[in-house]
Amino acid sequence: MDKLLQFLGEEITDPSEEAFLVFSQEIPSANLGFVDSKATTLEVSIVGKDISIRQSPSLLSSNRKEGTTGAVVWKITPLFAEWICGSDNALFRTGILDSTSHVLELGCGISGIVSLALAPKIHRYIATDQDYVLKLLRENIKENEHVFASASSFSKVGKKSRREAHDSNESSKIDTRSLDWETDAQSNLYNELNIQATSGEQIDLLIACDCIYNTHLIVPLVNTCAEICRSTPKSKPTLCIIAQQLRSAEVFEEWLSAFHYYFRVWRIPDELLSGGLKEGNGFVLHFGVLREDSQEK
Repeated sequence: MDKLLQFLGEEITDPSEEAFLVFSQEIPSANLGFVDSKATTLEVSIVGKDISIRQSPSLLSSNRKEGTTGAVVWKITPLFAEWICGSDNALFRTGILDSTSHVLELGCGISGIVSLALAPKIHRYIATDQDYVLKLLRENIKENEHVFASASSFSKVGKKSRREAHDSNESSKIDTRSLDWETDAQSNLYNELNIQATSGEQIDLLIACDCIYNTHLIVPLVNTCAEICRSTPKSKPTLCIIAQQLRSAEVFEEWLSAFHYYFRVWRIPDELLSGGLKEGNGFVLHFGVLREDSQEK
């Protein structure tokens, strides 16, 4: 982790100042941030590979009280997937991520784009969201996982097609789990998500990609991040990346103040980001490490 911190620059000490600096940049108009909220199918290219993602515009426009935003793809998601899987990404260069790593995503939505792109590079990816998301999420993963599989994955399947090989493969690196920050118990999340901490398995990286868009979600999200990180053996902390589209300065500052209470925080600088995520595009990424005294908070 120390190697990565050398790249990140100054730690954020004042959430209000950070909010001022972030929202001082020119922010392009991008409506709510959907790629295409009316399309039932999206064609997306990630790291040179083309995938087809099914969406549910009807669910997005429904009156479901528990939320509907996970039913379609948001603009930051493919940009984030492209960045985190890049060959020069600092997380891999500094050893934060490697072929033994475990990654957990909160609020993954129906697409599974980040999990599809990143899973081949790590040991296990756990994608979580509310129950209503999981059916489409699992379908999208099943339909596209073979696109990112290495040729060696199919060296023993003879004349089987890649899709047939995937369908018969029971060792997928992607797990899908139901997790609702607002209603699920905050304690023992490792056990609820079937993470075997006692046998050495732990979450190395926690991802939340565009999950911050209104105030009532902030406290449950931050508490969930903190609880997962508390469950990690102290010898190797779980690290967090929070990626978001810039919409409301007030919501952003409220989130950062809550997150900063539990986590040491850095903004990921432009020199570590790919083009679409750099300043001026309306997105921002922050890196968090649980404070030592947060075990008691």
